Amino acid sequence: MRDPLPAPRALVKFTEPLAKTLYLGTLPSHGHEVLLAFSIYEFVNRVISPLISARLFPKSYPQLSRKTKINWNVHFVSMVQSCFINSAALWVIFADAERGRMGAMQRVWGYTGASGMVQGFSAGYFLWDLITSIEDVDVHGWGALIHAASALAVTCLGFRPFVNYYGVNLILYELSTPFLNIHWFMDKTGLTGSRAQLINGIMLLATFGGSRLVWGSYQSVMMYRDIWAAYTQPGELPVPAWLAVAKMITAVQKRFQKPESNAEKKDK
Repeated sequence: MRDPLPAPRALVKFTEPLAKTLYLGTLPSHGHEVLLAFSIYEFVNRVISPLISARLFPKSYPQLSRKTKINWNVHFVSMVQSCFINSAALWVIFADAERGRMGAMQRVWGYTGASGMVQGFSAGYFLWDLITSIEDVDVHGWGALIHAASALAVTCLGFRPFVNYYGVNLILYELSTPFLNIHWFMDKTGLTGSRAQLINGIMLLATFGGSRLVWGSYQSVMMYRDIWAAYTQPGELPVPAWLAVAKMITAVQKRFQKPESNAEKKDK
């Protein structure tokens, strides 16, 4: 199934050199979705969350400390993102008939435009999350920064493409995230221990167990099974993912290495 949001040609041409350098073949087709997601989440963080939160919770939000407000806004963005990306992933899983016809090789190395769209919006969120974690590392901590960087790197592997099929399936890990955010907001608005929080807690445990322990484990097993089948199938195979990551790191390192002077070259 095609991407319902076609990429602007100018942006495709602009991102092609970067995609070639990083060995991310489908990135130019979805760079606009990465940038769009990043821009929307930044706007939600800076404008929408403070505006809506102050109106809905006039006794709680304005009284929060700087660090807690930053965390509140991040949870607000996470709420918006998780609701959207879960809906998008479910739509692609059920509507993209092309995915249903994929064999093991296609599920590992294949790609559809609609799946790439979901990957693009997901990468845009993790890019925003990474930059936010860097800006406010004193609030979120180094663990959150490392998590954001790792999540962005893993998500970008889908642009090779590599396990793009399973990338969409595993996004459903996020089904429990809205309930986790609601739990956090309740703690900050005086609803700790309330019946509403109990009901939300039950939903949180149910979705966490279903999406991460059951669905996530099943999809992980299926993914590794398909990867094994793809690598043991006779014939030429694409460059392994770990080698692609190594090439990406090397390409980035070259941009930061100082060129040797003529004198240094002569000394060698």
